[in-house]
Amino acid sequence: MKNDQVILVNENNFQRGIMEKMEAHKKGELHRAFSIFIFNSQGELLLQKRALTKYHSGGLWTNTCCGHPQPEINLEECAHKRLNEEMGLDCILEYAFNFIYKAELDNELFENELDHVFVGYYDGIPVSNPFEVSHWKYQNMHAVLENVKSNPEEFTVWFRIILPQLLDHIHNKKST
Repeated sequence: MKNDQVILVNENNFQRGIMEKMEAHKKGELHRAFSIFIFNSQGELLLQKRALTKYHSGGLWTNTCCGHPQPEINLEECAHKRLNEEMGLDCILEYAFNFIYKAELDNELFENELDHVFVGYYDGIPVSNPFEVSHWKYQNMHAVLENVKSNPEEFTVWFRIILPQLLDHIHNKKST
């Protein structure tokens, strides 16, 4: 999937246009994104360390996969394609929630995303794309939380923002 365009949206997720991805990140335009969190049957989260060559946040640990849905393609279809491109795997994805976040990144770029969060389960070994991912690991959530608390600079900004919301979602799902 070629990720050179993003879908501009308003706060209610209504499409208001399309823009080249780098331009949207330079201008801080609100656009659609997705983040995927894959767990194994032991409840460990599959983390990836972004390749150093990424246009932002290179070398930082983050969720299993993320990306931008492309115009004219279903959001979930884009999420599956990107998961396969980055991590060489596919599984059933469950839509969890969405939220808006804004953050200043490196390289004079800005995130302003309406992020759609998906959760899935996979027990296999990923075959990560070295242009996207430098390392990966499964890690239990207690260790993830401790690492984020102790070393926040080693994790992407969106991962640190999503994590508490994801834990609330998981807790609420177990309660029902």
